[in-house]
Amino acid sequence: MDLLLVLTYAAICVAIFKIFRIPLNKWSVPTAVLGGVLMIGALIFTMNYNHPYSEVARSYFISVPVIPVVSGQVIDVPVQPNQPLQKGDVLFRIDPTPFEYRVKSIKAQLISANGDRFRITELIKRNFGTQRELESAIARADDLQAQLDNAQYELDNTIVRAPSRGFVTHVSLRPGMMATKLPLRPSMVFIPEEGQYFAAWMRQNSLLRLSVGDEAEVAFDGIPGKVFEGKVKSVISVIAEGQIQPSGTLISYTGAPPPGRVPVIIEITDPDYAQYSKQMPGGAYGQAALYSKHFHHIAAMRKILLRMSAWMNYIFPFH
Repeated sequence: MDLLLVLTYAAICVAIFKIFRIPLNKWSVPTAVLGGVLMIGALIFTMNYNHPYSEVARSYFISVPVIPVVSGQVIDVPVQPNQPLQKGDVLFRIDPTPFEYRVKSIKAQLISANGDRFRITELIKRNFGTQRELESAIARADDLQAQLDNAQYELDNTIVRAPSRGFVTHVSLRPGMMATKLPLRPSMVFIPEEGQYFAAWMRQNSLLRLSVGDEAEVAFDGIPGKVFEGKVKSVISVIAEGQIQPSGTLISYTGAPPPGRVPVIIEITDPDYAQYSKQMPGGAYGQAALYSKHFHHIAAMRKILLRMSAWMNYIFPFH
C-alpha cells in the first residue's frame, strides 16, 4: 500500500511538471523528491498510527477431527463429501460383530451372577449362607452390570454419527479400512456449521489507538474491486511467539525470533457480503484496514488506498 502512495505522488509530480512545463534541473527535481519524502513520510506515519493496515488477513474456520470411540474394521461409509448433514446423521459404521459377542458373553455371566445372588439369598433365609457370600455375589453382579453397560456403549458407538450440523470433506475412508481411536489418526474431518472468523494480523505498534468497536474494512483477494465494511470485534491479547509450556528445558536465547503479530477479529457487517460469502472458501486470504476515532481526514486516504489495492486483485500473479 505504501508503494501505491509513492506511485501516486510520482504520477502527480510528472503531471505537474508536464502541465506547467517546469524544467528538470538541480533545483526542481530535488525539491520534488524531498517534498515527497516529507509529505509521504508524514502521511504514512499518521495513517499507520491512527488507521493501521494489515496485508495479512484471513478467514478461519473450526474443523473437528472425527475419531471413533472404538477401533475396528469399517464396513460402510454412507456419507458423501461436502454435503449438508444434520446432527446424528451416520458418517460410517464399524463392524459390530466382536462387540456384539462381548455383550452376549457379559449378559450370560450376569445371568449366572444374579442366579448366585438369588441362591445365596435363599440359603441365608435357611441359615445355610453367610452375609459375606451375599455381598461378594452382589459385588460380582454389579461389576458385570458395569462391564455390560460399557460393552453396550462401545457397541452403540460402532456407528459414528455427525456431532452437529455441518459437512465432512476430503472423505478418503473406505469399507475394509481400519478405523482407530488413536487421536493422532482421525478417520474424517468434520466442518461444523458455525460460520467463519476473519482475523487481521496487525503489527504490535498498530494497536496504540485501536479499540473494540472501531470501524474496519476488508478486501478479499478472491473478490477483486470489492471492499466490505465491518468493525473490530475483539483483539486477542496473546500471540504464539510468546507462549511457553512446562518442560525440563529452560528458556534460552536462540537468535532474533520474529516479533509476531496480534490477531484482531473483525466482524464483517456489510450487507453486500452475504451474496459473496457462499462463494468464498474457508481460509480465504485478504487485507484489512482499521480506523480509529482520530484524524478522520487521514482515514479517507487509507480508504482510497485500500480500494486501489482491491482493484489490483484483478491482476493475477504468475506463480
